[in-house]
Amino acid sequence: MSAGRYAMVVDTRLCVACKACVLACKAENNLAEGYCRDWLVEEVHGEFPKLRAENRSERCNHCSEAPCVDACPTGASHIAGGGVVLVTPDKCTGCKACMAACPYDARYLTPEGFVDKCTFCLHRVQRGEQPACVTVCPTRTLHFGDLDDPTSEVARLLVDRKWKVNHPESGAHPNVYFLV
Repeated sequence: MSAGRYAMVVDTRLCVACKACVLACKAENNLAEGYCRDWLVEEVHGEFPKLRAENRSERCNHCSEAPCVDACPTGASHIAGGGVVLVTPDKCTGCKACMAACPYDARYLTPEGFVDKCTFCLHRVQRGEQPACVTVCPTRTLHFGDLDDPTSEVARLLVDRKWKVNHPESGAHPNVYFLV
């Protein structure tokens, strides 16, 4: 997959909150016990007796205007190919400025003292593979691809369906979209 503008699309109508994405991420990235780069959120909408639950698989939103990158004093937080926001552990001092700046609460301090977060499994994407979370989703809730390619699945889904982003008021221009 060539580097354009990577994005993830989450179909909230299909997610059953099974946590396969969370477990696949932990295994793929060898994360320490008690830490994760993605998580599940359930929101209930409506009023009784007409209620609707929405499940969302959430992670770093790999923002086009990433406030975490601007807040990082060492340059450890940066934007790589495809617009993927990364952290270089050797440059990170663990100051947590990026954590405070993130509107999605998507970063955490590792036991080793550097900040970590979702990478869209860029190591896999560069090999032509999908992120680990996408490959294991039993309901095909997660979709990943290049928004700059109008024929990509993510680009077509955003044309064909209604969608939203979390915290649009932040001005961060997130690249994780939720189909509604």
